Amino acid sequence: MKKIILALIGLIGFGLVTNAQTQRGNVMVGGDLASLDLDLGSTGTFKFDLSPKAAWFIKDNVALGGYVNFGLTTAKDAGTSINYGIGALGRYYIADKTAQVLAKSKFFFEANVGISGYNPSKKLGGDNTNGLGIGFGPGFAYFITQNIGLEALLKYNGVIGFGSTPTSNHLTFGLGFQIYLPGKHVKQMVGAK
Repeated sequence: MKKIILALIGLIGFGLVTNAQTQRGNVMVGGDLASLDLDLGSTGTFKFDLSPKAAWFIKDNVALGGYVNFGLTTAKDAGTSINYGIGALGRYYIADKTAQVLAKSKFFFEANVGISGYNPSKKLGGDNTNGLGIGFGPGFAYFITQNIGLEALLKYNGVIGFGSTPTSNHLTFGLGFQIYLPGKHVKQMVGAK
């Protein structure tokens, strides 16, 4: 355990001297927190949506990887609603410096495809859909350090399949973070096991 912690600290520390977060061979890991809501009033509503991601930059500014999504909404006397997803994702970062709003920032476009579902509580009387999940939308990353980016992502998420309704459509706004690790050092760490 001590070796793993020291290796991670070394990776992050060494990454501070790298020139580009989104260059070929680097690895991106992190996640989005689409919503977190805890109602302390009479309804007792609790809601969150978490989406961890990992991707490998196959060329400069282009990453391919995977994601997992899990969301839960529960309220007093209303039951529990669940949404889920797992699949592949792709990202394209706009490299043009004239497109930057702030120094140390980049716009990106993210798309995903996989298996998804939206299953509202039966007490709420909603329609469920499970099947092919697709999503796409623009995002903005601000790099607080050379290796850590805070992100905002506006994304359309749809499910096409089966259930009490054949389609489900949602627009989400997520805030999250990603850690960008230099790829050659990740390979060395994995090979050193």
